[in-house]
Amino acid sequence: MIPNRGYFPDFLTPREGVRGMDAGLEALRATASDRLRAELVLLAASHRPDRTAPPGRAALARHGVAPLTGRRGDVLGRLAGALRGYHRAAVEPYWPHIRARVEADRAARGRALLDGGADELLASLPPMLRWRPPVLEADYPVDRDLYLRGRGLLLQPSFFCRGTPVVYRDPNLPPVLVYPVTHAEAPAPSDDPGPPLGRLVGQTRSAVLAAIGGGCTTSELARRAGVSLASASQHACVLREAGLVVTLRHGNAVLHTLTPLGAALLRGGATAEALR
Repeated sequence: MIPNRGYFPDFLTPREGVRGMDAGLEALRATASDRLRAELVLLAASHRPDRTAPPGRAALARHGVAPLTGRRGDVLGRLAGALRGYHRAAVEPYWPHIRARVEADRAARGRALLDGGADELLASLPPMLRWRPPVLEADYPVDRDLYLRGRGLLLQPSFFCRGTPVVYRDPNLPPVLVYPVTHAEAPAPSDDPGPPLGRLVGQTRSAVLAAIGGGCTTSELARRAGVSLASASQHACVLREAGLVVTLRHGNAVLHTLTPLGAALLRGGATAEALR
């Protein structure tokens, strides 16, 4: 259903997924038969002809022609179950890290929107997207134009999208632009051999963690916490190494935001251990 590259069916990534996994899977189960059939035809035509299509895809194709009934015939239900099982095994263990990267991107885009409106927001997107009013250009595998026709555009940062952005193939679906989040390099090894969390003591660092709150630059952090710029940068570095803060470059500045673990620690640490 999802080749290594190229087209994959739009119904696998329903827009309702912005409300969470349950809502996304429910929308997938409700996919209309005619849409299912049409997108599977596109999938077959977009990739190398294969006389021995995978059994699951063949079953879905039959579902698209005449919906199956009964426990064994609930093909979309079985597909939703497989997706949930994969998500539980491959995504949930890393969810705090994934969420931290996405939230850092959202904070950067939100700051750009507040600073300069829609123009600044679109100009702040990753380099594979270029805002040349009134057109947003993108590095894309195929040459195509997407016209909004007065509709809004949902910007969706993705941890797993790499290289080029993704949009729905069907131009009649609500426009969604999925783009890669910025993947920061791993922090450099610390000269202190002790565990990073062991260095998180003292009122100053607690004040720095609280000052970061919903996101701030290093200069704003220094002002909020009442420390020098060099001290703010050092504290942010220690918090980042401890997994409590994510740092994302935004123009000439860097933006610091809390990870779920950092937010839990700030709330009192009741759920910090569970998130680690």
